[in-house]
Amino acid sequence: MKLFGWLFPHLRQSPSLPRVVLYTRDGCHLCEDAKDILSEHGLVPKEINIDHDPGLQSQFDECVPVVEIDGKIRFRGRIDRRLLRRLLP
Repeated sequence: MKLFGWLFPHLRQSPSLPRVVLYTRDGCHLCEDAKDILSEHGLVPKEINIDHDPGLQSQFDECVPVVEIDGKIRFRGRIDRRLLRRLLP
């Protein structure tokens, strides 16, 4: 399975996958793109809509999508696919 993980990322089931949080907001097309890219890499992020939290809204306002991987903010706006591949186990 590991040999073909790159070919079928949706089949990867590894306990070492990182914890991913995706900060989004209503009507954000870049947020949908980010979710698709994360999914392509076998990741299922916890989605948090910043419009429902004034603190997060003031923190991330125009920066969404924001991707947090294992507690560190790694991407704001667009996801760099090459960097994402480097961050994954």
